[in-house]
Amino acid sequence: MHARSALFDVYGDHLRSRGDQAPVAALVRLLDPVGIAAPAVRTAISRMVMQGWLEAAQIGTGRGYRATPRAIRRLDQAAQRIYRRAEGAWDGSWQLVFVTPPAARPARSRLRADLVFVGYAELAEHVWVSPRPRAELDSLLDRAGATARTARAVDFVPPPVEAWDLGALRTAYAQWLETAPRLIADHLEGHAEPDEAAFAARFHLVHEWRKFLFGDPDLPRELLPKDWPGWAAAELFATEAERLRPGSDRFVASCLGGPPGPASPDHPADCLP
Repeated sequence: MHARSALFDVYGDHLRSRGDQAPVAALVRLLDPVGIAAPAVRTAISRMVMQGWLEAAQIGTGRGYRATPRAIRRLDQAAQRIYRRAEGAWDGSWQLVFVTPPAARPARSRLRADLVFVGYAELAEHVWVSPRPRAELDSLLDRAGATARTARAVDFVPPPVEAWDLGALRTAYAQWLETAPRLIADHLEGHAEPDEAAFAARFHLVHEWRKFLFGDPDLPRELLPKDWPGWAAAELFATEAERLRPGSDRFVASCLGGPPGPASPDHPADCLP
């Protein structure tokens, strides 16, 4: 696990309801049970400041770091997909995005990765498709220096679901259903202190589940097979994450030096798909 990725998990899953900030010492303490050493945490913080994800903040009598508005937007977008917050019924239409890409190759590569991350698939060269508009599209285009025009399509027969690799995604979800219970048990057994064990188990659970953000376009149910394993996987994740939450929250509170914070509105308990 990379320290930068672990810090994103801490800010997204634990600090959104606690002011989006924490002292450096607390961040080091929070990442110790998941195997991230203090020097790696401090190096990752410095890099995230340079990249515009964190900013220095005075917290109490010590120095700490706060998530920037850009980071908060990205964390909230990720939380919506991690916890499968419903976006309403699908109206049967598709959004087509005709992209005029930026000239620089690194910017083109970054834009491609960002479009995939928020759920688009490339239907043809520079033509992207999604079953629903994605709120992040304009900001992704602006950041890459790209432009695009969009169109609404309703007559795809058959629907262009082959633009996404659902076979690989099915395999990944099936593997998750087999390995997640053992992942949780291993971390619960690996720490003597119960709240620390709950934090470590939940942290790894969320971290591994978060990887599906990079492959699952969150397609409407109407477009997926009736035996789609992603639904059972999401139910397992939500149930276990909620079961481990009380102990995990107590551990976070002990590291931050205060009472357990309220559950974030972006992380509701009733988040099953």
